[in-house]
Amino acid sequence: MDFLSRARELLAEHPVVDGHNDLPWALREQVRYDLNRMDIAADQTGRLHTDIPRLRAGGVGAQFWSVYVRSDMAGDDAVSATLEQVDGVRQLLERYPADLAAALTADDMEKARGEGRIASLMGAEGGHSINSSLATLRALYALGVRYMTLTHNDNIAWADSATDAPGVGGLSDFGHEVVREMNRTGMLVDLSHVAVSTMRDALATSAAPVVFSHSSARAICDHVRNIPDDVLALLPANGGVAMATFVPKFILPEAVDWTQAADENMRAHGLHQLDTTPDAMRIHAAFEEACPRPVATVATVADHLDHMREVAGVDHVGIGGDFDGTAFTPAGLDDVAGYPNLIAELLRRGWSAADLAKLTWQNAVRTLRAAEDVARDLQTRRGPSNATIGQLDG
Repeated sequence: MDFLSRARELLAEHPVVDGHNDLPWALREQVRYDLNRMDIAADQTGRLHTDIPRLRAGGVGAQFWSVYVRSDMAGDDAVSATLEQVDGVRQLLERYPADLAAALTADDMEKARGEGRIASLMGAEGGHSINSSLATLRALYALGVRYMTLTHNDNIAWADSATDAPGVGGLSDFGHEVVREMNRTGMLVDLSHVAVSTMRDALATSAAPVVFSHSSARAICDHVRNIPDDVLALLPANGGVAMATFVPKFILPEAVDWTQAADENMRAHGLHQLDTTPDAMRIHAAFEEACPRPVATVATVADHLDHMREVAGVDHVGIGGDFDGTAFTPAGLDDVAGYPNLIAELLRRGWSAADLAKLTWQNAVRTLRAAEDVARDLQTRRGPSNATIGQLDG
């Protein structure tokens, strides 16, 4: 069998819903959203992982665009920057209507697929984006944000991050209220980046399915950003989906120490370790030349998906590449055109067409639809919460 040709055929019918892409931040950092200077209708290889021709080549049918802002932003600055990111996505949708379709619901996703356009949703990456305000959370939902990652790399006042020291021990009382209000509005609770204690607290509280928008299996690569098996095993009862990421330091054990050294090198040059601007990439390239990096491959990602399917079940796995949010990518998944290579690898491993349809399209759409159903029910029983962090956490 020609697995790659078969993969492309399958993606034509059930395209990829990718849970996380940082193109908006890359456009902010490189050209301040000036699409005349960086027109994604043209191939931007060498500058970005993402553009429309490569999204098409990769069989992407829906994309959650991350409206991420760095977690060292705080307070009103974080809220304003998040709103600027939302506006950046809106500019993309206005400029490229033949290719990108705004999507707020699961039905919108299906409609865009039928039209041959890429359904475009938004996800806020980190609860710092709401500045401990449930009204701000609702405002982001009204603007089209359909998931919020509870933390990014740093703790916030009401939730612990995977990559910070324990703070409140998972979710605080206000953190639980945030989850309940997300359920009531219909915003998906995203548990990538959060501490395991936060994962468990959120799963215990959420009445709606959760997502891991870009996390892989801790049993395969023991990194704190990944999902332990006991949490994966909770997904069938919850109904949510874990979307495997491609970031080498989260999927390849040999890449963990190397990436830590590369990050330290970036800081030594006065740059943030997550900087992927051209100047930053030149620093990375010089470091890589001196210290060759371990290279993840398509098979590395497939190993994670095999394990996640085994533990959580095929109804609870998806894909969240994190393109344009990482300096390095696996061989064969160099950019958004690479998804057919992953599907071909899974075909070689015996995944059926029905399994792959769930992985690429059906699971993510079902999860959003279920969150919408929960929200409609909850809205008949309670109104918006006006609780404050001071009232609940003291």
